[in-house]
Amino acid sequence: MNTKKVRRLQHFIIVPLAMLWFASVNLFAAESKNYQEVEWIQLMPRDDLDALLNPPEYLANVVDGSEQDSVDALSAIEDQDDTTRRFQQALTSQRVIQDFDEKAVKIPGFVVPLRSDENQRVTEFFIVPYFGACLHMPPPPPNQMIYGKVETGFELAQLTEPFWFKGVIHIETTSNTTGTSAYGMSLDKMYPYE
Repeated sequence: MNTKKVRRLQHFIIVPLAMLWFASVNLFAAESKNYQEVEWIQLMPRDDLDALLNPPEYLANVVDGSEQDSVDALSAIEDQDDTTRRFQQALTSQRVIQDFDEKAVKIPGFVVPLRSDENQRVTEFFIVPYFGACLHMPPPPPNQMIYGKVETGFELAQLTEPFWFKGVIHIETTSNTTGTSAYGMSLDKMYPYE
């Protein structure tokens, strides 16, 4: 066999086989990650959680969606007691749990679309713990929102559709008119919640 034929054979057989091998190694690496299943409350400091679980008593009389049902209305209250002040701080807390930085996690949640491509496929979004987050006031605290981005985009049939998200979480702040997240995630996989 002459040298040209050997090189041609290498180009048409060996190169594709090498590419297939590298692709399978990358797929295996993504699938072999040990994803820690995480609950949303694990992403916030305990004192923030305690403050949110013990809101000021007068909030029980605030009608959902009313002018009083906002962070701004809460901020405007004069002579705030410690409970009100601490509750307000927890609502906007960007405090995070450092141990989650660069950790592979699996977390359930809902999608709040931020940007779509020309085919109406979602490419940027917030992952949030409950349906309707960011559509009503107030939005979840930043330490209860995760920013995600997918180059290829995905179809979202309904906002009520829950998903599992697998990926590496990062501590990073992302803000826009919809809300602010204190975490980001490099997604490896997302699929319907079951």
